[in-house]
Amino acid sequence: MVADLMPFRQSQLREASAVNAAQSGDGSSSAWPRFVTAYALVITRIEERLKAAGLPELTWYDVLWALERAPRGRLRMHELAENTVISRSNLTRLVDRLEAASLVARDRDCSDRRGAFAVLTTTGRAVRRRMWTVYGPAIGELFDGHLNAAETLQMRSILDRILQAARVHRP
Repeated sequence: MVADLMPFRQSQLREASAVNAAQSGDGSSSAWPRFVTAYALVITRIEERLKAAGLPELTWYDVLWALERAPRGRLRMHELAENTVISRSNLTRLVDRLEAASLVARDRDCSDRRGAFAVLTTTGRAVRRRMWTVYGPAIGELFDGHLNAAETLQMRSILDRILQAARVHRP
């Protein structure tokens, strides 16, 4: 997957704006600066809404949602990293915080003493659902609401092509 696409913070948003400004010359025909800035700003707005609602940050949602979709609500740490856009090193620390908040539990793998599963708790499932009541409408307002049906299909096709190429070209 992508090495690490953690939600942008204000400093990263400023960096994205600087990239846009720096590419006013020969890079002006590229969609990349607009994509990075749009992503950063939309994620920032979603994070602001989650915080205003007293909910955890978006990366928590990503982990909880990946676990909720998994069989029996559990994944090995490397599987969880593959199912999210969070680097392994950041994921370990994040799962520590989720465990401390009783949203995730760790379950040792009896067949591999070194391995452990991250397991979604009942509380974690409930928190993920509460987060969706803010996150879902924000996606609709800040992203989906600006695309018609044909544009949505076209964007999905383009992004699928980019994702496939990025997965093939790993270092």
